[in-house]
Amino acid sequence: MGIKTNLDVMMAKRKTSLTELASKVDITMANLSILKNNKARAIRFSTLESLCRALDCQPGDILEYEPDDDQ
Repeated sequence: MGIKTNLDVMMAKRKTSLTELASKVDITMANLSILKNNKARAIRFSTLESLCRALDCQPGDILEYEPDDDQ
């Protein structure tokens, strides 16, 4: 799997909706949904910083490395 996001977990912990977080981070709901559902291929540091600020967390709370099973 590689890098996965725990954005849904952090959003639940902070009781924040997709709409509310998208507004705080100034990102489209479509792009935030792509991040949340682990469909993103990349993330800008500025976006990661904004997410951490809005969710009051560290990058490691959002991103997680999961080794591929076939390697």
